[in-house]
Amino acid sequence: MALFLFLILAAVVLGIIGTVAQGLSYLLIIGIVVFVADLALFGMRWSRRSHRHLVR
Repeated sequence: MALFLFLILAAVVLGIIGTVAQGLSYLLIIGIVVFVADLALFGMRWSRRSHRHLVR
């Protein structure tokens, strides 16, 4: 969970810097890519956990 939150924070910071600073719009794109990759990672972890329920 800490990795998920760290990547969200990094994506937000890169997005803000990419938006505010002129000529650094590539940081905004990198921030968006990091955010999407983080959501994909979280989705894979979430789906893997839901399949491990054992019925006794």
